[in-house]
Amino acid sequence: MFTSTSLKARRARFLNLWHARAATCGAAPPTGFVSMPEPRTIGSPARGAQLLAGDYRFAGLRIETPDTSLWALTPPSPAYAAELHGFAWLDDLAALGSAASRKRAQRWLWEWTETYGRGEGPGWTPDLTGRRLMRWINHAAFLLRGRGDTAREAFYRSLQQQTRFLARRWHGAAPGLARFEALGGLICAGLSLEGRGALADPAIRALAQECDRLIDDEGGLPTRNPEELLSVLTLLTSAAAALSDAGRGTPAALLDAIERIAPTLRSLRHADGGLARFHGGGRGAEGWLDQALAAARVRKGRPDGLAMGYARLSAGRSSVIVDAATPPIGVGSGNAHASTLAFELTSGRRSLVVSCGSGASFGAAWRRAGRATPSHSTLILGQRSSARLADPDPKTGIEALVEGPRHVPVELSPERGGRRFQGGHDGYVPSHGLTHARTLDLTLDGRGLFGEDMLLALTDAQKRRFDAARDSADPAGTSFEIRFHLHPEVAVTLDPDDDAVSLMLRSGEIWMFRHDGTRNLALEPSVYLDSTRPEPRATQQIVLFGEALTYASRVRWSLSKAQETAIGVRDLFRDDPFPADD
Repeated sequence: MFTSTSLKARRARFLNLWHARAATCGAAPPTGFVSMPEPRTIGSPARGAQLLAGDYRFAGLRIETPDTSLWALTPPSPAYAAELHGFAWLDDLAALGSAASRKRAQRWLWEWTETYGRGEGPGWTPDLTGRRLMRWINHAAFLLRGRGDTAREAFYRSLQQQTRFLARRWHGAAPGLARFEALGGLICAGLSLEGRGALADPAIRALAQECDRLIDDEGGLPTRNPEELLSVLTLLTSAAAALSDAGRGTPAALLDAIERIAPTLRSLRHADGGLARFHGGGRGAEGWLDQALAAARVRKGRPDGLAMGYARLSAGRSSVIVDAATPPIGVGSGNAHASTLAFELTSGRRSLVVSCGSGASFGAAWRRAGRATPSHSTLILGQRSSARLADPDPKTGIEALVEGPRHVPVELSPERGGRRFQGGHDGYVPSHGLTHARTLDLTLDGRGLFGEDMLLALTDAQKRRFDAARDSADPAGTSFEIRFHLHPEVAVTLDPDDDAVSLMLRSGEIWMFRHDGTRNLALEPSVYLDSTRPEPRATQQIVLFGEALTYASRVRWSLSKAQETAIGVRDLFRDDPFPADD
């Protein structure tokens, strides 16, 4: 018996297939572009070289098979197949820019039209088609160079088919990033291809409506996923640039959305240029965030308060970003993490304290583990997450985040010699009667972060609940852990007396972790989940263990640069463009 989820998915696949095949009929294909578009996406020459060598790394998985076409591969996962059919890898081959990379890109593109051009394969979804169209059009000059009339005709015929498909199926894309991708591709094609301008008009109106509906007044998305917000900004700036190039006006809703999003992303940018890794998002490709902010041309600086529910402390060469709001709810929580009050710390070009990240590219078990509170740098009480993963919804298949914090009071304030974050959440009140409160002070020179974590029973009812939890037969009871996950490149040394930890970055900086001595300290294994790697990367975490025995428990700790670390470290160590597998 099929569930409603499978029936819905089957219906969507049928409609996609039907419209993809129907799109092959109709008017003659365009014969050129209104004007030859300029590339608006960036790639990695190193990844382009990997592709030429037959080293195919997509969705966190790796297949090595030299001289084998992409389309001869058997994708090991749906996410792997999606990355193939989305054609983002064209950016990498174009970035390499050699004659060999151009020939490889041409070969793989025309093989795709021959194999899947009649509407076959997993690539005929609105979001993947939009993503693919933008890459084909962005790199048209690169792809068409040296090609004959027959190849050019096949290229334009496929562009028309995909454009007609999107005109009929963009509304079938899920609200959010997928729909932005579908509409972005349709606008790009409608404005770029000769005689197809009328197809862009309804897409432009729909994109403006999506901006008003999904992007809030503070420039955030319901999912609170920083990398997803960056993708949306990239699509919006590309659409605005295409409209400008076509001599058309840009809807006010689209411009307003860009104006709101850019300052939010500046707040979510760490000192190393990468994004904070929360709620399913990664750090983003090298240089992507800065390029998107430059393309937005928004001069407005970072907001003084929260940005999409995140608090930022920055000074000197250090940045601290804290998840300081309730987690997403409902449909928007399908990738949400139980990470309230978790923080990340970056010094210069080097990450120090991190979240484990999204495990989605490594399978269902890693995905669930990455969403749990112990995978974040925060306090865990009674071996429980501060929010729970619900069973998959029978209609959507989404594993929503439920029973999480409902009240997260936050205050950001200047302090003598630095800046202070104070926040709390009630995620453990129902189970333990305890509120988690966290204070973070970053010194004015960025050389020290001083923290305090408290567990408080604030009302008589909460005290009774705490007493019941403390006296229960549950061995975890009111025990707690404060975890500090470290980046894999941090070299860790535990002091012989177990009261301090030395942390050396690849830049040569040395940071020291210390605590007030009231709790036990240990180093434990951890993982760093990075979708660009074929496997989770092994790393370590600092853990403070304790037990809440009274209505108020407190732990103080600090992370500060060693005195011998220079004020300005020249970080000249060159990252390996071909990272070794761990």
